[in-house]
Amino acid sequence: MTNHSAFWDDLARDLEDPVFLREYVVESMRIATIDSVVKAIDDAREAAGLSKAELARAIQKEPATIRRLLSSDSSNPTLGTLAEVAAALGLRITVEPISKAERGQITEPLLEGRTADPKKLARHLEKLRTPKAKVPA
Repeated sequence: MTNHSAFWDDLARDLEDPVFLREYVVESMRIATIDSVVKAIDDAREAAGLSKAELARAIQKEPATIRRLLSSDSSNPTLGTLAEVAAALGLRITVEPISKAERGQITEPLLEGRTADPKKLARHLEKLRTPKAKVPA
């Protein structure tokens, strides 16, 4: 058995605990959502030809605020900050439903506290938690 296999086995076993499952699913969705929104904002900033400092000035924030928002792996921005930055780029933050298939892998385990296939859930959540690489222009 490889270490990689042992990781998935351990995670699958941990996901059998309803409390751990819910915490792991919620954290995975938080990471995926923040990464997706921050990437979209940074892509829009670059498309607009704005520097991070120019974007910060537009919303009356310190440049370090925007640098941290767009470059930190552990960023946890407030919805207010995201909305301000988005508005400066001509964007709006919205909420959208997840697909029916993903509801089966995310929503149902959250509501029920269990999943029929913990390994499958673990692999799906790992894909969500892995940031998408930025493609160089």
